[in-house]
Amino acid sequence: MTTHRTQGPPSTADTGPPVRSTPVTERVLAPDLARGMMLLLIALAHVPWFIYDAPTGSAMLHPAHGNLADKIAQVLTLIVVDARTHTMFGFLFAYGIGQTYTRQMARATSPKQARGLLRTRHLWMLAFGAVHALLLWQGDILGTYGLIGLLMVPLFFHRSDRTLKIWLSVLLALGALLCAVSVLGALLAPNPTAAAAAADIQKASIAETGYLLSAAIRFPTWVFGLVSGLATLALPTVFLIGVLAARHRILEEPAHHLPLLRRVAALGICVGWIAGAVLGLQHVGVLDPTFAPAVAAVHFYTGIFTGVGYAALFGLLAHRITTTRGTNWSLPIRGLVSLGRRSLSGYIAQSVVFAPFLAAWGLGLGVHLSSWSAVLVAAGTWLLTVVGAYLLDRAGRRGPAEVLLRKLTYRGASRPVHATGAR
Repeated sequence: MTTHRTQGPPSTADTGPPVRSTPVTERVLAPDLARGMMLLLIALAHVPWFIYDAPTGSAMLHPAHGNLADKIAQVLTLIVVDARTHTMFGFLFAYGIGQTYTRQMARATSPKQARGLLRTRHLWMLAFGAVHALLLWQGDILGTYGLIGLLMVPLFFHRSDRTLKIWLSVLLALGALLCAVSVLGALLAPNPTAAAAAADIQKASIAETGYLLSAAIRFPTWVFGLVSGLATLALPTVFLIGVLAARHRILEEPAHHLPLLRRVAALGICVGWIAGAVLGLQHVGVLDPTFAPAVAAVHFYTGIFTGVGYAALFGLLAHRITTTRGTNWSLPIRGLVSLGRRSLSGYIAQSVVFAPFLAAWGLGLGVHLSSWSAVLVAAGTWLLTVVGAYLLDRAGRRGPAEVLLRKLTYRGASRPVHATGAR
């Protein structure tokens, strides 16, 4: 295979035929397979927030106490899930942007039209996130991805591979520096209760019994998360990795990148899981929890590598499925892919279940959960979304959230954009 040495998107005239959305038949297996499976991990990451009346321990939002089953669930979640899912989806988000731009260029869409399409889509993602946060869930990530797209595409999308790699190195170094400062601060002034205090702030809107007051707490909390999602540098870092991977068609053509995919999957997952295991054992009291905040900083930083490692792993799985079964997928694979193609609807559906049923302002069922039973709720909710997505796929229908986002994004894009910018 000849390596795609892309030096940034081509510069051609800012005129072209009408843009259109990507047909399902043109989608790549690996990203959809990854999104479908990772929605399970997102559910597992979010559901502990709704155990709102339990004292929080030293790591993330997991309860401080529990039986053996609870402790096993907490340790496994810290190893596999926490601080990993948002980076993998950030990588896939950037990869999807690269795919969208390449496909639009292949259809002779002008660069100006394609960039305008992306800008519109990211603005609507930001709006979706704001509504999602106001109505249901302060931990919304859609708005953060939209904001990152609005900022990062104009800054980096037209840059050469070499420039992207330089900036990627800079962001990794800055992230490591922030991690080191956090570790040093935690070691010099250990405060094991700091994580619990931060968790109480995050759970405040969930524990509030009045819906309107919960929304008044929820929305500012989301705005803070919107800013911190950029400031922590993890998502901007994986964004650049995703853009580079899309330029070289890593997931479209995994057969040509197997050694790279194997290295990234093995090293990235191994590094992250080791940090997660240490933090998990501190959380359940097997190791001294005094310096858990220091380990938590390392755990968060390694999430960059683990998220990308997960994406690489799904690239390898997609390659194996394609080479052994072609398009004759088994029922579980079809279900996962169906959900991956409707990941926005699946993501929002989780909030539609969790918030009204578990939060104090709804039915308040979260008060009856422990860590292990919360895992069952998360898995059950995810399975429902898999079934729903599969039925929609059988009927040849997109997810409702995808339909709305596409309509809003492509509205007004049916007419060519001329060099003057007039429509």
